Amino acid sequence: MIAATVAAFVLSLALFRFVPQQFFPDSTRLELMVDMELAEGSSLRATEAQARRLEVMLDGHEGVDNYVAYVGTGSPRFYLPLDQQLPQANFAQFVVRARDLQAREAVRRWLLDEVVPQFPELQLRVTRLENGPPVGYPVQFRVSGEHIERVRDLASQVADRLRGNPNLANIHLDWSEQSKVVRLRIDQDRARALGISSQQVAQFLTGQLSGLQVSTYREDNELIGVLLRGTGDERSQLDLLGSLAIPGGAGGPVPLSQLATLEYGYEDGIIWHRDRLPTITVRADVRTELTPPTVVAQVLPTLEDIRASLPPGYLLETGGTVEDSARGQNSIKAGMPLFLLVVVTLLMLQLRSLSRSVMVLLTAPLGLIGVTLFLLAFRVPFGFVAMLGTIALAGMIMRNAVILVDQIEQDIAAGHARWDAVIDATVRRFRPIVLTALAAILAMIPLSRSAFFGPMAVAIMGGLTVATVLTLLFLPALYAAWFRVRHDEAPPAIAQ
Repeated sequence: MIAATVAAFVLSLALFRFVPQQFFPDSTRLELMVDMELAEGSSLRATEAQARRLEVMLDGHEGVDNYVAYVGTGSPRFYLPLDQQLPQANFAQFVVRARDLQAREAVRRWLLDEVVPQFPELQLRVTRLENGPPVGYPVQFRVSGEHIERVRDLASQVADRLRGNPNLANIHLDWSEQSKVVRLRIDQDRARALGISSQQVAQFLTGQLSGLQVSTYREDNELIGVLLRGTGDERSQLDLLGSLAIPGGAGGPVPLSQLATLEYGYEDGIIWHRDRLPTITVRADVRTELTPPTVVAQVLPTLEDIRASLPPGYLLETGGTVEDSARGQNSIKAGMPLFLLVVVTLLMLQLRSLSRSVMVLLTAPLGLIGVTLFLLAFRVPFGFVAMLGTIALAGMIMRNAVILVDQIEQDIAAGHARWDAVIDATVRRFRPIVLTALAAILAMIPLSRSAFFGPMAVAIMGGLTVATVLTLLFLPALYAAWFRVRHDEAPPAIAQ
């Protein structure tokens, strides 16, 4: 019996790597998030035009209850785990609410299959709301280093490797594109001769292009700034920029082209830093039913040559769901020593024996046999919530073991032979152990339908089912072998 249990436990450890891994499941809320991102440097007006195109498609579509669009920024936090977006002129976000869960999935498929191909000039992402801490893109790889061009080149290589995986979609870099810029090179000698300073030029261009507040209009209790700026043509047509007349000294207004040269170029619109190093993140969505950790495990071997060839000071790190899951697991692992100390202390107080306490403690991991079996059978992923359920399961198993061991010790103290005490205690404790385990298993059935608590419920049901059987079969055998109990030994003498 002991050998069979150990073999089953080793087999469950070997099979556990086939259990799908998932940090937190998607939310069952009815909203879909549609992120619309244009090329870097696109104007707010261009973003609004694309958003109106999508609005026309959403109007009256079957299954859509309502929607709201935010142009130039993301949605405010209407849901605690929402992954909020920074304000950007080239970004818009839609919150699309469906009538029910079936309609939500139908709308999502329609958006991915029919709407996204109609916007090839921009990046359109459709996602469900998340449970747990916001992660954003589930698959992320960060490339960090001192020189931006080298980091960009390495990130492009990583992106190419990700594109070779058929399970990934929407692969891109978080700041690969550069913005178009116009630089002004002022001829300081000519500017001084005309009595114009660089500060005057800057103030003039700010007033013409962005506007300067010259007054304030009061409407009830609201103050509205009044701006003075140039005409629409002067602000929108770059070829008119050189003809703008700057108020000069004694010579009157001077065209901008008389004292400055216009240069057209590109620059990074945004530069992300991590640990004070420029960092580019390669991001992707999972297009299939596989979980992100499974896909990341497929991709990592293809990145080993890039990681091995990194120059000194450059890093290639895994982010996304895998990093957040590891962070959550590490927070639990940090408390495990204290947890074990408290458990051992309570077992010592209850059993008053180090050997019996260690024996009971050894039964705690046996729940993993049933956890692995049920998770594989029902194709339920193992994540943060399931891990908490497995830890709680260890306590339930040790409780049953303590009940049985304590009953054996009571029978021996009453004068029964040790062999008979092991068998009789197991028979008498069969009903209470099974009933308490059955009550816990049945209580988990309603939770098993929950998207969030379902993995925890399945883990507890499977682990407790198998562990209860092992408690009634493995633990008596372990007790007999541990304390060398023989069936032919005489009962202990009872002191008069």
